[in-house]
Amino acid sequence: MAVGKNIRTYFQGSWHDGDLAVLKAADHAMWLGSSVFDGARLFDGVTPDLDLHCARTNASAEALMMKPTLQTSEMVEIALEGLQGFAPDAAVYIRPMYWATGGDATLIAPGPESTEFAISLEEIPMATAATSATLTRTRFRRPVLENAVVNAKAGCLYPNNARMLREARAKGFSNALALDAMGNVAETATANIFMVRDGEVFTPIPNGTFLAGITRARHIRNLRADGITVHETVLGYQDFEAADEVFMSGNMSKVTPVTAFDDTQYQVGPVAKRVRDLYWDWAATSA
Repeated sequence: MAVGKNIRTYFQGSWHDGDLAVLKAADHAMWLGSSVFDGARLFDGVTPDLDLHCARTNASAEALMMKPTLQTSEMVEIALEGLQGFAPDAAVYIRPMYWATGGDATLIAPGPESTEFAISLEEIPMATAATSATLTRTRFRRPVLENAVVNAKAGCLYPNNARMLREARAKGFSNALALDAMGNVAETATANIFMVRDGEVFTPIPNGTFLAGITRARHIRNLRADGITVHETVLGYQDFEAADEVFMSGNMSKVTPVTAFDDTQYQVGPVAKRVRDLYWDWAATSA
């Protein structure tokens, strides 16, 4: 699904202008869901943590029993080459992807050697500093490794997230705060989650039910370097009801303050603003 209008696609060794068709009707990924992706960003002329996003693409492929076809450094080089086709001030979503075209003898498992690769570069503006979100509870939960490939950024996981979003939006909220199988807060339907209480920051401890994001980790390092205490711990809905601030963390928008969780209202607070400033400062100096 194209969101932006200016798209470039890398496939089978070449860059193509536009949203190139790369899947066939009988491809394994088309009917059995063997696809993985990652997302990085170009904005203000920088591509923060692009190498880590590319490395996670390979790790996700392996988790889905596919054989990666590129080294991380090769993927980075290809992405940077493709970005040269955009204006210097463009904001671009960088999406490397693997999928299987064939299955093994069972048909159900992907054939490791049948892996295809593409990169989609899509011009999508960064969210403004004024952008915010509202959250609500959802009856749908994050799965565990024993019943889903939660150790991969896999396309097959996202229909569950979509159910959360549809439920939230039907209730008048923009996103959902999801629990894991044990009843602890895991993340939202689209991003990792943080809360602030008495000047200290709290975020769910990674327990294998959600991807602890690359941007999440960067925020934690930036905050701690700035002298702010960050706790990775077990959290429940009641902790968020008692929070002073709440904000989301994800690659698409980097930082998104939350202004409501069901009946609880929040102001966009100083910590969320500081997290955004720290990230932009770090990104500008890490290029």
